[in-house]
Parts: sequence; C-alpha cells; structure tokens
Amino acid sequence: MVGAGRWLNDGVAAPSYVPNSLSQQPRRGLALPPAHGWQADRPAELEAAQPVGPQLGRPGPDLGYALRLVRQFDETLTVRAPVSREDAVEGCIGVAMARAALFGRAPVVHDLDVAFRIWGFLGECPPELAAARAPLFESVTHHYNDGRAIVDRVPAATLRLTHGEVARRFPAEWRSLLDLD
Repeated sequence: MVGAGRWLNDGVAAPSYVPNSLSQQPRRGLALPPAHGWQADRPAELEAAQPVGPQLGRPGPDLGYALRLVRQFDETLTVRAPVSREDAVEGCIGVAMARAALFGRAPVVHDLDVAFRIWGFLGECPPELAAARAPLFESVTHHYNDGRAIVDRVPAATLRLTHGEVARRFPAEWRSLLDLD
C-alpha cells in the first residue's frame, strides 16, 4: 500500500525502478542508424492492386459483420428444398460481402437485402430462377469454390444498384440482374 501511494503521488503509475524520463533511459548516448529502404521485390508481392478475376474475391473492411446482420433475415427468408437455409445464407453472404467491398465499406443490411433478393430468397421466386439456382446453392456450405462461383455470377453492375432499384426490378427483370449463362 505504501508503495502504491508513492507511485500515484509522483504522478507516475509505475514502480520507481521503471525509467520515466529521457535521462533515465538506458543507452541514451547510442545513436541508431536510419532504417534501410524497402521495396516489394519478392515473387508473391502484390505490386499495384488486388488481382481481379474469377474465384479471387473482393477484399473489404470488416466483411464478417455480414454474419451478424444475417440474423435480421431469420423471419423473412423464403427457402425451399433442395436448397437449405444454411446454403441460401452461405451463397448470398458472399454476394453481400462483395457488394460492401465494392463500395469500400463494411456490410450493411441493404447488402444482404440485395443478395437475398436477386437470388429469390425474399418473397416469391420465379420458377425459372428457382430451377437455375438449385444446383448452384445445393450443399454450398460444404464447398468454398461453389460459393465463390455464386458471387462471380452477380455482375458488378448489379452490385452497384441501390437496394430500392433491385427491389423495383425484381422479379420482372431477374435475368438482367444475374449472369447465369
């Protein structure tokens, strides 16, 4: 107790043997050389930007937040066999993350709304879309590359649309929102 009170009275929250001024620092007369220059010259270094292409994804800040936001859709998802709820979430969460990364931000609820809506998991789904999505989404929770393929089937132009525009265009124009060819 006596020692603790002494430390607080000195204005320093550390024991007396810890240096608290520049004159008490060890090696105070030692001059360190300046740091050497560095450049990315290893074979695997990314030079200009993140590579773009199929199966490569889109990096973005705090993308995992979409996993928390997906709970808000527990009551509104419309999922029918052979696609399970877990498969629908797994396939669409990647789309939501890609949309958020495209805008350089963390996911918001509208990213998930867009993803679920364009794949027909919110409300009624056109029968042609249900037939086209079934082989893509079936068991996607067990296959990472299949999930990436779902994301790659959503054009960047669709991801750039507002959630209101997607809601307006779906289901009448669902073919224009996806690349299923």
